[in-house]
Amino acid sequence: MTKPILIVMARAPRFGTVKTRLARDIGVLQAWQFYRQTLKASLQRLGRSSQWNTWLQVTPDRDMRPLGQWPASAGVIAQGRGGLGPRMERGLTAFPLGTPVVLIGSDIPDVTETQVQRAFKALRQSDVVLGPAADGGFWLVGFANRRPVHHPFENVRWSTPHALNDTLNGLSHRRIALVDRMRDVDDGESYRQRASTTSS
Repeated sequence: MTKPILIVMARAPRFGTVKTRLARDIGVLQAWQFYRQTLKASLQRLGRSSQWNTWLQVTPDRDMRPLGQWPASAGVIAQGRGGLGPRMERGLTAFPLGTPVVLIGSDIPDVTETQVQRAFKALRQSDVVLGPAADGGFWLVGFANRRPVHHPFENVRWSTPHALNDTLNGLSHRRIALVDRMRDVDDGESYRQRASTTSS
């Protein structure tokens, strides 16, 4: 049986280029420190599982291995060009047919191994799994990859309350499962408070 793949989409942790929306609230330094620490903790927590292989999908492409920031055990692929939809599609379809792939962003510091396991379990009976986000988007998406999926994120209004519904509409011909609802790091006062107290 092909081992499932967990992809974490991440931006290379260069100062001033990460969590820019959060930085407007708490400052560039604190946002950068928070991003580095929460990304490292998430990769350590999720990357230790023996149930899947963990890969990073990184932007910008020239920073595939920035200053030793990524764990050596994780595979690394580039996000490549284009908007969010094409970049996500590139990651989700980068592996051979028959390989279940779940993709998450770096914006959910509280995601657990159990939640990822739940998503992979859902793909045993479904073609697609989505984890709704509190802001109307989604924090997790996965494909069973039993057959090709072409342009799954066309006509999605990203960064709006319609992103999840637009995605569901575009995949309406597939069997879809929904898993846990979460908040991303830019949505919610609790994350802002946590980030504002992060120290280097």
